Amino acid sequence: MSTDWQTIRELVAWLDQANGTSPHETAMRLMKLTEEAGEVMQAYIGMVGQNPRKGVTHSRADVADELCDVIVTAMVALHSFTDDPEQHLATKIQTIADRSREHATDKFIDAAKARDPQELEELRHEAWCRDDACPTCDGTGGDHQIGCQP
Repeated sequence: MSTDWQTIRELVAWLDQANGTSPHETAMRLMKLTEEAGEVMQAYIGMVGQNPRKGVTHSRADVADELCDVIVTAMVALHSFTDDPEQHLATKIQTIADRSREHATDKFIDAAKARDPQELEELRHEAWCRDDACPTCDGTGGDHQIGCQP
């Protein structure tokens, strides 16, 4: 078990002792996740200066901190739904990675390994179909990722 997961288990034990483990408490932990996600957006809005009255009020680090709060809160909530949250998350990450690899091109994989953001962005733009003759689009030229199934 990683030290991060050990820390999360300690947080869960503390919360369980303080608040119990009732269905109501589970719901509160899930609602907390939604609250934290809202704080991510609040920080992002502040980072881009979306509110002209307030201007720029947050940094990228603030957004990153709020995203970490979401991750930690989700890790805590995950304990309510599985006996082995660490393994459950690892399995889910692998499933997502495997599914993504099915549609990834060698160009994407090479660019990702090289961590070339410019090349990745160019490939992302190329990976959208705008072909009027595409059978998936039904001749409408609709936007969809290349490799998707009709």
